[in-house]
Amino acid sequence: MLPKRALIRVVRQPEGVFVDPSGKMNGRGAYLHDRRACWERGLKGALANALRVTLTPEDRQRLEKFMATLPPEDSAEFPAEQTAESNAM
Repeated sequence: MLPKRALIRVVRQPEGVFVDPSGKMNGRGAYLHDRRACWERGLKGALANALRVTLTPEDRQRLEKFMATLPPEDSAEFPAEQTAESNAM
């Protein structure tokens, strides 16, 4: 299990769903690993369920734009243990 600081917080606010890099925004939050594969799985439905919201096209576009900045799953900069934990999410 990774500490919260190693995860990326996504928050639901009245204006939509946003990435919360500070971890301090008001609203219902959920956490994802910093791996593209985890975000791809999250955007298929798990994230919306955790936030208790239906993602709008604007929300999805905003989150996909952030997801594109994340390293691919096969990045060598992370140890194998961390990648295995990412797959468990």
